[in-house]
Amino acid sequence: MPVYNKLVRDKILEFIESDGLAYNARILEPSEILSEVKEKMIEEAKEFRATETVHESVEELADILELLHTALSVLGVTYEELDEVRQQKKENRGGFEKAIYLVNVEDK
Repeated sequence: MPVYNKLVRDKILEFIESDGLAYNARILEPSEILSEVKEKMIEEAKEFRATETVHESVEELADILELLHTALSVLGVTYEELDEVRQQKKENRGGFEKAIYLVNVEDK
């Protein structure tokens, strides 16, 4: 019997039932949600890193975006507020459009 101990999408239990399988699951306590979202985001980021096609990449990015929306909800922050922070950071420190890859910095 596989043990998962991880956050899953809302309809996953329906898929498990439709396959005629039994499961054990519980609803996370509010104090647990953000921690589990962070763990799941790491999992999805690793899956994104392993993708080889555009389709696979978009699928994994969609999972990350869904987790981002969940985290924002838990934190009580809107997507618009997040985007304001993103824009401010971009103004102050730049974005990633130039694809600069820093190799090293020499000591003075």
